[in-house]
Amino acid sequence: MYHTNNDLSHILQHITFLSELPEPQSLKRLIDALRVVEDDETLVNQKITEFITLLQENPEYGAGLAVFLLKLIDQYRQITMYTTTGIVSDVGFSHSINKLIGHRFLPLLPEEDSIVELANYLFDQDTDEQWLSLISAEQWDELVNLITVDSSHLSLVATAKNGILNALVILSYRISGIGLHAEMMEAYPQILNYSAAFVAQNQETVMFANQYRQAHDLDSMTDIMPDVDIDPAPLIVMLDQCSEIVANIRKRIYKTGISIRMTNMLVRLEQSIHRMHILIELLCDKNQNRDKAIVELIQEIVRTAKNRYSFGYLIENNAKLLSRKITENSGRVGEHYISTDRAGYKKMYKKAGLGGLFIAFMATLKILGSSLILAPIGKAFMNSMIYGLGFVSIHIAGGTVATKQPAMTAAAIASTISETGNKKNKQLTKLAELVVDIMRTQFIAIMGNISVAMPVALLIAYGWVYFHGVPMIDAKKAGTLLHELDPLRSLSLIHAGIAGIFLFLSGLISGYYDNLATFNKVGERIKRHQTLARFMPSTWQNRLGDFIEANLGAIMGNFIFGCFLGSTATIGYMLGLPLDIRHIAFASANFVYGLYFLSPQDLTWQIALYSFIGVMLIGFVNLMVSFSLSLMVALRSKEVNFSQWHELHSLLFNHFITRPWEFFIPRRESVKYARMDSEGRIIHDDTVKDTIAPIGYVVRRLGKRKTSAETAKTDLSQEHFSPVGVPLEAGEVGLDMYNENNAKNPLPKPDKPPQLPK
Repeated sequence: MYHTNNDLSHILQHITFLSELPEPQSLKRLIDALRVVEDDETLVNQKITEFITLLQENPEYGAGLAVFLLKLIDQYRQITMYTTTGIVSDVGFSHSINKLIGHRFLPLLPEEDSIVELANYLFDQDTDEQWLSLISAEQWDELVNLITVDSSHLSLVATAKNGILNALVILSYRISGIGLHAEMMEAYPQILNYSAAFVAQNQETVMFANQYRQAHDLDSMTDIMPDVDIDPAPLIVMLDQCSEIVANIRKRIYKTGISIRMTNMLVRLEQSIHRMHILIELLCDKNQNRDKAIVELIQEIVRTAKNRYSFGYLIENNAKLLSRKITENSGRVGEHYISTDRAGYKKMYKKAGLGGLFIAFMATLKILGSSLILAPIGKAFMNSMIYGLGFVSIHIAGGTVATKQPAMTAAAIASTISETGNKKNKQLTKLAELVVDIMRTQFIAIMGNISVAMPVALLIAYGWVYFHGVPMIDAKKAGTLLHELDPLRSLSLIHAGIAGIFLFLSGLISGYYDNLATFNKVGERIKRHQTLARFMPSTWQNRLGDFIEANLGAIMGNFIFGCFLGSTATIGYMLGLPLDIRHIAFASANFVYGLYFLSPQDLTWQIALYSFIGVMLIGFVNLMVSFSLSLMVALRSKEVNFSQWHELHSLLFNHFITRPWEFFIPRRESVKYARMDSEGRIIHDDTVKDTIAPIGYVVRRLGKRKTSAETAKTDLSQEHFSPVGVPLEAGEVGLDMYNENNAKNPLPKPDKPPQLPK
């Protein structure tokens, strides 16, 4: 319903009158009056403009609304709003999903004193999150500036600032706890040896909170503006050093591996540091981003309120976490599916050709095995071994299977999109070029597989008849093989899509086992295995360790992929579902066998052409499904939104219209990528920035330098004191973060919050 200015004026008058006795219903009336349900940015900002004009014409409305909001919020718990809302939880996925399932049967009790509950009541429409996002930054800035508290209500400001300072200290301790966690120190031992940033930021936070309270006289429940305000720069410097350590850890992940728990810890660490920056802006407006910080906090609260009981939101967040784990650790995957130049293009064809040679024999074994009388499980096992061991043999021999998308591909895609996204258009253009390179590489891999698999299959068919005098399969079986390639009268394309999903999953499995080998130091443990040392020379043992660490992911990914392909049809048979797989390389070999052994009276050029088109369509579906899923994982890890997906599609379509040949043959001049070589391998930047705590902090660098008496005197003369004023001996290591000067200023205990209307 459209509300007029008179309606808004009446609501604001009511809020101003009740500013000393706030209740949520009046604020909800205001939000309902401002809400625009339609997805129309112009209409949304027009409504906000009317609201701004009304506040400009009546300054008392803005002051009354500010007092109303502060008094209303004061009746709810603010600390959790600042320290928890919008920051990923350390609770496991299984616990969270069980909690939501229980909520469906026996709803959880609402937290009456939570601001999230208040936000859920105020923003009760499904479109509210989108509506808030459509309000322009300029409108938000103007709106926040108009809603200010007058000097007679500074006690409310003092209460709010005390809450923010308390939240800063709590977040600071959490950051210290995560930064000095045993798993974090295992991944980056230099945290304690070379940097005291996590402890130092905590000490800076405590000092900043105490100094800010004293300078603004917050303990007297007022807010005096000092002549020179407290500078948060030292605290920001230490937070930036913590961020540098996180960046250094990420640079080492490809060497050290990473667990899902540590991925969660790194994300929580980054989000907590970011939240501290927001709270500092709320207090000091250091970079003139206070309005932006307020808006970001409001949007985060509303998002949490709308999605806290959503299965989809929980799954999406965990999917982002998994996507990040996959793309951050490209591992040492022994398979590469991206080439950017002619040399890589030719190399991929040779590898695919070798794979095609193996695939022709694998397809033959599968056809011969189908004539055996076996139980369903026996048939599934036989086919799984044919596929799985065959794929592993291809990898060990140096060949490749077309349309596979290892986790490394997702990592390469993600490497073209930065975290900040300040030059998003340029990044998407680069990403579009990378997609073209991937598609061209996959095309030549397909050509390599089928150009060798088909003639080898023809030679096998001819040799079988020549040596045995009878066909390898009868005409009925040949007709079945060709029917399975029919894109219209069979489920071949759906089955090709299933194979595409398995191709993608095999890439994730490769990444998982590569990470497992690196994280658990499997190669080094094999080299030092006492039992193995009894049976093989040390040189063999070392080579085995290096081989397993470098290829465990590829071997396991290929083997499990083979098990997927070999067991799908049996699982479908047992469930009564039409499940099966189609892969272009095997389809091409089956195409040859079908034509060769089909009855001459049934063989026509139309059947041959139609079946070949079916083979090509199977390859197209294989590639599109597996690649689309890899692209989705990569872009999800960088939180690329839908509008940017649309722009990427437009860039690719325009590229295909203007330069279609580049999807099939190499460019004259290859595109260079900052973090990728010509074969798609990630170029890891091992350069780490050392972070050193300033003089006066309780954690010392654990160096090997011996401290002489003269050095000790020099150190003490340079005021090596802890923040609590206790001199530290040279080389001493202390982790005591207690500050005697930290005045305890708890917020006044709020009254019971008002009950929200049912």
